[in-house]
This record gives sequence, C-alpha cells and structure tokens, in this order.
Amino acid sequence: MVITSSDYILQEYDYELPLERIAQHPAPERDQSRLLVLKTKDGKRAHRQFKDILDYFRPGDLLVVNATKVFPARLMGHRRTGGKIELFLLGYPAIMASASMPSGYQEATAQALIKSSKRPKQGEWLLLSETLRARVDQNTPDGKVAITLRYEATGSDALASTLETHGQIPLPPYISRPLGSSTEDSIRYQTRYARHTGSVAAPTAGLHFSDAALAALQAKGVHLAHIVLHVGYGTFAPVRCEDIREHAIHSESVQIPAETADAVNQTKQRGGRIWAVGTTSVRALEFAADAQGTIKPITADCGLFIYPGFQFRVIDNLITNFHLPKSSLLFLVSALAGREAVLDAYREAIAREYRVFSYGDAMAIITRP
Repeated sequence: MVITSSDYILQEYDYELPLERIAQHPAPERDQSRLLVLKTKDGKRAHRQFKDILDYFRPGDLLVVNATKVFPARLMGHRRTGGKIELFLLGYPAIMASASMPSGYQEATAQALIKSSKRPKQGEWLLLSETLRARVDQNTPDGKVAITLRYEATGSDALASTLETHGQIPLPPYISRPLGSSTEDSIRYQTRYARHTGSVAAPTAGLHFSDAALAALQAKGVHLAHIVLHVGYGTFAPVRCEDIREHAIHSESVQIPAETADAVNQTKQRGGRIWAVGTTSVRALEFAADAQGTIKPITADCGLFIYPGFQFRVIDNLITNFHLPKSSLLFLVSALAGREAVLDAYREAIAREYRVFSYGDAMAIITRP
C-alpha cells in the first residue's frame, strides 16, 4: 500500500454524510443489519446481510472479540438549590473504605463530566436519588470533576445495583434520546458476549453478532477468543490537528488473557486467519504483539495510535462499523485498507442508503481472503 502526504491530512478524512443516514435505533434483529465487504487485494466490494459473514470464514480461523460491558454511566439529578445536573462517569467507580460515612452506606470515587447551568462548588453534594448522591471533590481545568458517590449498601454488589437502578446507558451524542436511554438500548447497546464491566461506550462492531451467528461460526470450526478493552469517553474526542500524526490518542485499559494469547499464536502458526471484531480488538492485539507478531498476555493501558503507515503484525481481517468523518477510528481502518479505498466504499454505502455509526450497518475488511 502506497502512503502519500494526503494520508496525514485531517481534511482528507472528511466525507459527505446526510443526517438521515445516522442510525437512531438498531436493526430489528442483530444479524439482519447490512454488510459491506471490501477485499483489499483487488478492491472488489460486495453487499450482503450480516448473517452472511459466515460465508467468509474457514475452519481454523480465530474470531477475537472485546468482552467489555457498558455500565450505566449517565446519572441525572439536581443540586440542593433545585437546578438540574447531569453526571457522565468516565470510568467505573472505585469503591472506597471510609469510617466517616453513615451506617448502611458505601462510597466510591470516579472522574466525571458534569452538565449544569452553573458549575457546582468543591464540597457540594448533588442529589441523584433518595439513596444516591455525589460530592464534588475537585474541579479540574479540563472541565472534569472528581466526585465521591455515596449510596445505600444493599446486597452483595450494591454499586452495580445502584447504577443499574438510577443510571442510564451512555449512548453516543449523535443518537437522540430526549427522554433518556430506553429499555431497548439497555439490551441492544451491549454485545451478546459482554462480561467485564467497565466501558462507557460499546465496542459496536460486536452488536451485529446474534447468538445464532456465533453458534453457526463455531459449528463451522471457527474458534472464539476474547480480549477486554474498556472503551473510554476519549473514543468520541474530536481530532483537531491538521496533521493527524500530532493527535494525542486516548489511553484505555486492556487485558489479554493467556488463553487468548495462546489461541492467536497457535492460529498463526498453523496458517489460520485472525479476525478482529472492532477497532478495540485491533488496538489490543497489535499493542500486545512483538516484532514477529507473537502475542503475550498483558494487563496495561493501551495508547496505541494506528494511522496509515502502521505495520499490522497480527490481524488479517476486520469486522467494523462505519465511522465518523475525521475520526481516529477512520484513520485505523484506512491504515488497514487504504484511505481512498475506504472512502470510496463509504460513498457507495451512503449512496445505497446504509445506516452508519453505532447502531448502523457493518463492514468487513478482508486483507487475506
């Protein structure tokens, strides 16, 4: 793949997107979304349904998914003065041991974004429900706040129960929910294999996999392995550098268990193909690889920035969604398939009325047929 100076210019990753193409709700069934298949070797494209992804797999292939789980990170409430506030937790709260809290309560700390007509003062308590409140511990210059949540200590996992009861699923800003996230969102904005709580955004490429699609792949002899990369709010951060190489990529917590590292290495040794589901799986696998593409188990913060010119050592094929213009995720898929080929595919998808972004349709990039 030939890299040109244009591949480093932010404006070259823009494309025309009618607002009506941004999906506001998922397809009626997970595997009934549409699928655009792009083969990088000859540039050929095909238009299928997602359930047809089975046709592109072979026995012995390995499918790597991100098993992170989204938690209800959006909390609504009010100040003692009556003004409305909204908290967006930037990570799963850390439970604290404190002798000063009232009997029957627990506390947990977190970083958050806050939306309020007037910024709360340090030390102020925010009322989120009868059993949940938040204290503002520190206002930081970047607009974030450090908070302490105080909640009733009921049951073995009181924090999770409290967030489930009083929180909302943190949908991306381009999905409109004037009344807050719905029951449908709480189900469909999670993958079927979500197990490890910690994300504020779903690894949305995995939303297309139904139980039936996963079972069909395994029946065909495709192996399944998982990583865990907790998706942070930084995934929505706009790129403001005209030279994309100057962008400071966000860092996210990643875990690759020993069994996944072994599965990747063994698959490559016997000539099988590595399929990554989503850009998060790509970042995790490539972050953990040595110069020969061998994976080792890790638990670390991943700050890998992938843009054109990056040398992929692990993955062969990628299942992904359609990404925002001028976004770091679009840089990543362009690194794999070529910027012009990706943007041509996007233009065709939009002309054919594909639905885009988190609840939209899917794309398969195949570098190794």
